[in-house]
Amino acid sequence: MDKEARILVVDDEDRIRRLIKMYLERENYIIDEAEDGHEALSKALNEDYDVILLDIMMPGKDGVEVCKELREKKATPVIMLTAKGEEANRVQGFEVGTDDYIVKPFSPREVVLRVKALLRRASSTKFLETDTATRNVLVFPHMTIDNDAHRVTADGTEVSLTPKEYELLNYMAQSPDKVFDREQLLKEVWQYEFFGDLRTVDTHVKRLREKLSKVSSKAAGMIVTVWGVGYKFEVSGD
Repeated sequence: MDKEARILVVDDEDRIRRLIKMYLERENYIIDEAEDGHEALSKALNEDYDVILLDIMMPGKDGVEVCKELREKKATPVIMLTAKGEEANRVQGFEVGTDDYIVKPFSPREVVLRVKALLRRASSTKFLETDTATRNVLVFPHMTIDNDAHRVTADGTEVSLTPKEYELLNYMAQSPDKVFDREQLLKEVWQYEFFGDLRTVDTHVKRLREKLSKVSSKAAGMIVTVWGVGYKFEVSGD
């Protein structure tokens, strides 16, 4: 998957686009570029990318707007590029469905690491059916997680999740009633332990609950906060 991955790099600074493109092409990824939000959204909706690297601050349509509009149609993994002083924008980015973020100034090697981690997680779940020894459908009261189809249904209705939302739910559901702290979830779901912001986990849990609650309040209630520790996937008997 990594060798054939198509990546859209979006930034209004040509220098940054060229730098990211150079490093990602060394990994044999296919790179496309966009210099503003309008061009980015058009390409993202009309092409199928494996990852989108999206600058948050751009003239016209900013990265948050692009991600929000993209999420209405597609669940393409998005890594937001943000400056150090844009913490509020990063939180806003997570709320509209960003999977990860990288703070400027960044190391190009960090960009490559983040992209590889996101691609690895996406591919490992899409192709779980190749492992015939694994049971690929998790069935609970009020919720079914089908790994073969990469689909979640709550009380019979399909729920549209981003790749990271799906990964987080699926990871916790593999061990019902086990309590996970934020550090562990960040390490296992995002596959890094020293770059991440723990609020990433909180924001994704919030979005998961919101999406599930629109379909089934009981399904949403299966994701339980354990105060002072983290979260668990709780299976009730009803």
